[in-house]
Amino acid sequence: MVTTNDRGVLVTGASGGIGRAIAVAFARAGDRVAVHYSTRRTEAEQTVAGLPGDGHALVSGDLADPRQVADLAAAAGDALGGVDVLVNNAAVVTSGYSVANADYDTWQRAWQETVAVNLFGAANLSYCVARALIARGVAGAIVNVGSRGAFRGEPDASAYGASKAGLHALGQSLAVSLAPHGISVTSVAPGFVETDRVAGRLSGESGAAIRAQSPYGRVAAPEEVAAAVVYLASPAARWSTGAVLDVNGASYLR
Repeated sequence: MVTTNDRGVLVTGASGGIGRAIAVAFARAGDRVAVHYSTRRTEAEQTVAGLPGDGHALVSGDLADPRQVADLAAAAGDALGGVDVLVNNAAVVTSGYSVANADYDTWQRAWQETVAVNLFGAANLSYCVARALIARGVAGAIVNVGSRGAFRGEPDASAYGASKAGLHALGQSLAVSLAPHGISVTSVAPGFVETDRVAGRLSGESGAAIRAQSPYGRVAAPEEVAAAVVYLASPAARWSTGAVLDVNGASYLR
């Protein structure tokens, strides 16, 4: 386990799944966590209630709204006494459409909704948190939860794949610009992770095919992604800034 030093950690999209596992992992390492949600307040409250330790907080905001993003960053900073680590985990996943089968309105809606949260929201929140870190004069870390889909392609969810590719590129650009301020920026690129959101796809024959993509014959547990995130946010990983770490069980190699 990576042991940290009572940092303030903001995790977006932490109502369940990977976000909840990340929040728990940081709390177990001794950090104080601000659990963000957009609409799933009850589940987010459950995440906070299940965190070990003290000083955790619940924050909300629509990441597609730049003003709400700024307010969210300020609220998390106030609740934690400063955000030292930001985890851009929240994501919109719209699937089942392609150029061949979707009408133009559906195509537009999928792209606008997905990119607004997955890329613009993460960029705006990273800006707000990084500016606050620079003003405080302390080192910090930003970790983005991307996807292997950024590299292998998502034919039925092209906006999702493109937004995650953009998120990886954003992280590398920020890594260069923020290193002089002591802020590291990294990303993880998971494959399939066993969460409630994809439970339907992991059942039956489709689930067997997905599990067969990895030589382990399974998909990831949320805790495995969380462990990678906690490491990348630690001082021990400072020299890995700019990295995109594949966490996909060798289901896709590049």
